[in-house]
Amino acid sequence: MRKVMTRPRPRPSASRPPTGRPPTRGDARRPSDHRPSDRRPRTVPAQPPPHPTEVFAERLLLVLSGQRPLHWAARHIANTAYDELARLAELNPLRTDGHRPTLQRVGHYQPHPDAYEVFARVATGPRLRALAFRLALGPDRRWRCTAVELETGRQ
Repeated sequence: MRKVMTRPRPRPSASRPPTGRPPTRGDARRPSDHRPSDRRPRTVPAQPPPHPTEVFAERLLLVLSGQRPLHWAARHIANTAYDELARLAELNPLRTDGHRPTLQRVGHYQPHPDAYEVFARVATGPRLRALAFRLALGPDRRWRCTAVELETGRQ
C-alpha cells in the first residue's frame, strides 16, 4: 500500500480577502470587540519581595564598581560602615575594563533575629571576589549596613 501525504486545499473564500478590508488584515474584528465576558485578563503571579540581603548586596556592588555614587546608599549605611565603604569606593576595587561586575551568589547567616551576616561572590569577568557585610535592624525597623569587607584576591 502506498501512502501519499497531501495538503488540504484552501477554501476559495479564505484565499482572497473580503471586500472593505485591507488585503493584509485577516481579521475584521477590533481588539476591543474581541473580549468575551467569560475570559479573565491574564495576571502575572505576584513575586515575593527580594530579601534585604540581596537588595543590599546589589547596592554595595553598584557603589563599589563606580556605577553609583557613595551618597546614593548613605542613608542605608551606619557611620562606621560608611567610612569603610568610602575608603573602599576610592580604590574602585570592582571597576574593570569592559566587564560589569555581577553577583553570582548571595548567602546569609542570621546570628540574631535583628541581624544578618551576608557573604556574596562577585564576578568581574574571569575573576571572582568575595564581599561580606553585616545588616542590623534599627530602632526605626529599617535595615542598615553596619560593616563592609571586600576581598580582592591575590593580584
